[in-house]
Amino acid sequence: MPRPKGSKNKPKTVTADFATQIAEKQSAKEALTAEIASITANIDTLKADLKEKKASLKAIDKEIVKLEAKKAKADAKAVEEAKKTEAESVLKKLLAEGMSADEILEKLR
Repeated sequence: MPRPKGSKNKPKTVTADFATQIAEKQSAKEALTAEIASITANIDTLKADLKEKKASLKAIDKEIVKLEAKKAKADAKAVEEAKKTEAESVLKKLLAEGMSADEILEKLR
C-alpha cells in the first residue's frame, strides 16, 4: 500500500480562551462560597434552635420528676388512709360484736 503524503506530526493549535475559563471558574467559586455561607448560617440557626429545645426538654424532665414524686407521695398517703379506714371499720365491727377494747388489743398483737 502506498503511504499517504504529508506529515502526521502536525502542530496542534490551541485556541483556548483562558480569560473566559477563569471568569467561569470565578463565578462558580463565588456561587459555591455564597451557598456555603448560606448553609453555615442555616446550621447556626439550627444549632440555636437545638440548644433552645434541649433546654426546654430539660426543664420539662425536671417538672416530670417533681410531679412523679408528688404522685408517689399522694399514692402513699391514699394507701395509708385506706389502711386507716379499713382498721377503723374492723374496730367498729369488733366493738359491735361485743368485744372489749382489751380483747381487741390482744387480737391485734
